[in-house]
Amino acid sequence: MEFKKEIKILFWIAAVFVFAYFMPLESERFSVAIYAMFDLAKWYAQEHVVLCLLPAFFIAGVISVFVSQGAIMKYFGANAKKWLAYTVASVSGTILAVCSCTILPLFSSIQKRGAGLGPAIAFLYSGPAINILAIILTARILGFEMGIARIIGAVVFAVVIGSVMSLIYRKEEKLKKEAQMNFPNIPEKRPMWQTAFHFFTLVLILVFANWGKPAEGVTSGGWFWLWANKWYITSIFGLFLIFSLIYILKLKWQYVIIATIITIASAFISSSPLVPMIVGIAGISIITLLDKKESENKEWTISTWDFAKQIMPLLAIGVLIAGFLLGSTHDDTAIAGVIPNEWIANLVGGNSIFSNFFASIVGAFMYFATLTEVPILQGLMAAGMGKGPALALLLAGPSLSLPNMLVIRGVIGTQKTLVYVLLVVIMATISGLIFGSI
Repeated sequence: MEFKKEIKILFWIAAVFVFAYFMPLESERFSVAIYAMFDLAKWYAQEHVVLCLLPAFFIAGVISVFVSQGAIMKYFGANAKKWLAYTVASVSGTILAVCSCTILPLFSSIQKRGAGLGPAIAFLYSGPAINILAIILTARILGFEMGIARIIGAVVFAVVIGSVMSLIYRKEEKLKKEAQMNFPNIPEKRPMWQTAFHFFTLVLILVFANWGKPAEGVTSGGWFWLWANKWYITSIFGLFLIFSLIYILKLKWQYVIIATIITIASAFISSSPLVPMIVGIAGISIITLLDKKESENKEWTISTWDFAKQIMPLLAIGVLIAGFLLGSTHDDTAIAGVIPNEWIANLVGGNSIFSNFFASIVGAFMYFATLTEVPILQGLMAAGMGKGPALALLLAGPSLSLPNMLVIRGVIGTQKTLVYVLLVVIMATISGLIFGSI
């Protein structure tokens, strides 16, 4: 074992040396890819971490600490009714409206609390894939047919992939089922409505803080109104959170009010929404860590930190690699990676098995923030991408990414991760072929 460890260290030292020695700095393609790598990392840090990931870590902490293991097993456990488990898991994305990275702490949390592999995988896929905002945007920009195909495909994918994973690893699931048969029925510490109120308040803060900008030229309608007023709406749910912290979590109201005043003041001082979000998160963290009456409150923040430690480093590595290979595409920026964009556009034309398979592979490895897949696909379709490969990319892309895969591997292991990715790619390819031939 010690010898293998030393060989592994030697391998990585040699690999880094060879890469540094032969680094083609004189190549413009390589230099642009390096720039794309750091551009994507910068954009990800500015736009995604504070408003999206940090609230998601706190939501995962709620599941881990405040939601009882019995409740998780009732809806997602190995002994849960299959129709109920898969129904809840497959439509979860309509509530959560998250991307492939934001779903990870939530998936990790329910997995640790005893969820069955099938429902947990269905939840992992569904969370980003059936994002109701993305479905609406898809129908509006890429056509009604594409929107309908995406929502049907996402729900079917979630159920089928979860069921197949459960079948493949049925021996493990049988052992888990037997272990959960004798699980004691521990009563909830507080009424379920209180935990649900706290949970969904945080979810709605996450949803509206990240509400996507409507399509170019749209200046009216419900979507535009919600986007234009999203910070007012987020503030209203912030008031609900204050109520929850004082009434449900029993935190000292004086401390909560002081933290609230400081957060509001930071919003007036800074024009960036990141500042009050950071101040608010810091305030909650400090108050809960110093709370001596309810041990669960301190555990909530500690659990949140544990998820952050586990997931953030892998996401950072994945974002850098994705930016280097596939470039940085966000807002009005499009910087090529080491793999030229025109290669991708040329390889996904028509409706062949290869074009659908290639679109699925690209979608699986490329990182899409919430809603960004739609304008990217709009550009690819304008460049000649077929509608079959477009759907294949839509079904594989939002739910998977290289950063996402690295974290999933840390939760369920290498083999299960490879099987999950393979199932998504195969089903996306088949779906693309069917849709492209209609």
